[in-house]
Amino acid sequence: MADLKKMVPGCVEGEFFVDTTCINCDTCRQLAPHTFVDQGEFSQVYHQPGNSKDVREATQALLCCPTGSIGTRGGNEAKVVMNDLPLLIDEDVYYCGFNSPDSYGGNSFFVKHKDGNWMIDSPKFLPHLVAQFHAMGGIKYIFLTHQDDVAQAHQYAAEFGAQRFIHRMELNSQPDAEIVLDGQAPHQVSPEFTIVPVPGHTKGHMVLFYREKFLFSGDHLAYDKGAQHLMAFRRHCWYSWEEQTVSMETLCQYQFEWVLAGHGDRTRLPAEEMHSQLCELVEWMKLPSRDWHAKFADS
Repeated sequence: MADLKKMVPGCVEGEFFVDTTCINCDTCRQLAPHTFVDQGEFSQVYHQPGNSKDVREATQALLCCPTGSIGTRGGNEAKVVMNDLPLLIDEDVYYCGFNSPDSYGGNSFFVKHKDGNWMIDSPKFLPHLVAQFHAMGGIKYIFLTHQDDVAQAHQYAAEFGAQRFIHRMELNSQPDAEIVLDGQAPHQVSPEFTIVPVPGHTKGHMVLFYREKFLFSGDHLAYDKGAQHLMAFRRHCWYSWEEQTVSMETLCQYQFEWVLAGHGDRTRLPAEEMHSQLCELVEWMKLPSRDWHAKFADS
């Protein structure tokens, strides 16, 4: 529970506040951009919500904050707003919410599908989500992009009898995973789901394509709100920037409209624009480090 005595300096006076347990993961800024902003070290409230829509979004952010760093001075509608989650994105794709601190606040997603539902990476394991997923038909597969974002995947696998996909290079994070992939060749699970290994951020990072429309990109590819362009996290590349550049280029052969990242805004662009931005990104990734940071100062 957020502590008013630890409120982040500069929060605008009013109902909502952020305290200094915040890990600046961006979850609240994705959900409620009209209320929360990046202060540098923390998120902070720069504008108190002034209408019912903004209040609801700020309350969603309160619920989804991985560290419980968002609070209110009086009451709130968290028990009501909780029923918004999982939050519909488009068609049968949902944002799970309730981001886990074990994934540094990484996003997770849910796909409702006639042949069995998918979870992409893992949120906190909570009774509310368990009940919601049961009501939506359970979970058949859990796709794990990489070792950083597995969170409570093992608990969801046990609860639903789900099979976890993971690359062998990431197996230390889920040693009892049911489906272990090797190498760098694409793996087509079904006509609508294709797994593509993309080493770089970590050695065994993978992404998931769904219906040639949705890309679940983990920490491989994201969207920069300031630059309004696709980006990659050079500063947080734990394995090889050179390999990440090569594997990013392989994505140019795929069609998609949505980037649903572990960290970064949920972003939709026309397929042609998405492809163009991706090709430009690859060329930027080939630049020397100093030129890259001049383009993407915070990545």
